[in-house]
Amino acid sequence: MKKTLALAGLMGLVAACGGPAAGGRAPDPAKLTLVDRTTAATGPLESATWLLDEEPGTLDLDVDGGTPNRTVLANVCERLMQTQPDMTVKPWLAAKVERPDPKTLVLQLRTDATFHDGSPVTADDVVWSLKRHAGEGMDESDEFEDVESIVKTGEHGVTITFEKPNALFEQAIAGGAGIVFNRKVVEEHGKEFGSPDSPDACSGPYRLKEWKSGSHLTIERYAAYWNKDVKPLTKTVRFLWADETALVNSLATGAADGAYLSDTGPAVALQGNQAVTVAFGPTTRVFVLLPTDRGALKDPRIRRALSLAVDRAGIVRSGFAGLARPWKVPVGAGAWSYERQTFQTAYDGLDGAPDTPQLDAARKLVQEAGVPATPIVVATNGEQTRNVIANAVVDAAKKIGLTAQIKTVPAAEYGSFYTDKALRAQVDLVPDDWYITKADPIGFYDNGLTGSSNNWVGYSSPAYDKLVASALAATDPARRAKDVIELQRLFTADMVWISLAEVPNAVVLGGKVTGPPASQVHLGYPWAVDLGRKG
Repeated sequence: MKKTLALAGLMGLVAACGGPAAGGRAPDPAKLTLVDRTTAATGPLESATWLLDEEPGTLDLDVDGGTPNRTVLANVCERLMQTQPDMTVKPWLAAKVERPDPKTLVLQLRTDATFHDGSPVTADDVVWSLKRHAGEGMDESDEFEDVESIVKTGEHGVTITFEKPNALFEQAIAGGAGIVFNRKVVEEHGKEFGSPDSPDACSGPYRLKEWKSGSHLTIERYAAYWNKDVKPLTKTVRFLWADETALVNSLATGAADGAYLSDTGPAVALQGNQAVTVAFGPTTRVFVLLPTDRGALKDPRIRRALSLAVDRAGIVRSGFAGLARPWKVPVGAGAWSYERQTFQTAYDGLDGAPDTPQLDAARKLVQEAGVPATPIVVATNGEQTRNVIANAVVDAAKKIGLTAQIKTVPAAEYGSFYTDKALRAQVDLVPDDWYITKADPIGFYDNGLTGSSNNWVGYSSPAYDKLVASALAATDPARRAKDVIELQRLFTADMVWISLAEVPNAVVLGGKVTGPPASQVHLGYPWAVDLGRKG
């Protein structure tokens, strides 16, 4: 599943909270250290208070797989596979995964797993859950587009067959597409499932204890949890929701114990505060420019020229206060869960997306393409980071002989660029941030397919389309990496999207707690299991 995030105004928050780190200097992106985990806890906690940026609307992830919902339910609901803090994937409720042929995936389930009502996790529950996820309009339904059938095979077996080979499905079932629900509980509560009055229907190390809408949500350690090797350190976690200023104040004063951040603003404000620890981890999240087919950006030479001319290092300093790093490709390094060195070497060899502008090369491309008759229009929703990006594009355009202007779209309408062609027809470039929930870059590159709903510029390449199919069919990681690297080269050569900055995952911890992962894995891994006492 692919996601976009709305990033709130960074610099306004920094000003409200008294500036960034101690001394007022932004961190050097080159010195930004990413870690999979925070320092291990030394003991248990009776309770912890954790902050979300908004209250979940539902705890049915098929209906809404938003970040707050996932952050809570990562501790409550388990998947067939589980992503680890280092972003690798291993079997979980599925004890064994086999591929007898490229179009078949056979899952052998654990025999000891139980739901929170004490009933066993059965193959029937797995089949029913997968079919529910695949239903029309469900949040993870796109993961099942290639699935032909899902059937029970033996008492503890489930066999999934595909219309065409799909090497990515194991990653998908480590995410929301692999959550196993207690069918009896979900059907018993019907449309009320996921509401404050319904139980969780899951099997994880925590269960939903209480949800008082508008006030708080609490999960508690499940005493009869089936996996005795997993020993949650914190007994209860109480979730509150707060805007960014309240979040910063609560963490700084000790009123809250921690938060995963969807915005770099609180991290900037808290960097110099000795009462908290800010840790950064691997991510797949990247800020990009999405071009449309409105006019000038249809020419790949103009896209490449803008990519060469834009000041990524400047965007990182001004738009993210140094808490990001200039980035060449549209998916973050957190997706490199296999063949990491191969991906890193290929990334290092890419050109066309420099940290600092290469204006002469950019001007040459503009001369070849010709100056467009109308100005390039860059969208923003008025939030500071997008404003910084839009202004950087206008400045880059001017320096290479182009003209550009900014169009401000109301924040409430900004997401409509993905569905409203008429709105897209008003602009040439849309700054936005993207992350994928899988730790595999092939989970992104289908956006460049001919006719993809997110391929707004109309890029079409038979070779590219063929490579996507080849990569999805490649169950051998080395072969898949080879295909993905070529897709990456083609995508960036024509700048189907223009990549700008990788934004690391961030977790803030109060002075008394430590232990949870710092990586993006908190969207699917039971991070509260590792949360405990510091010192």
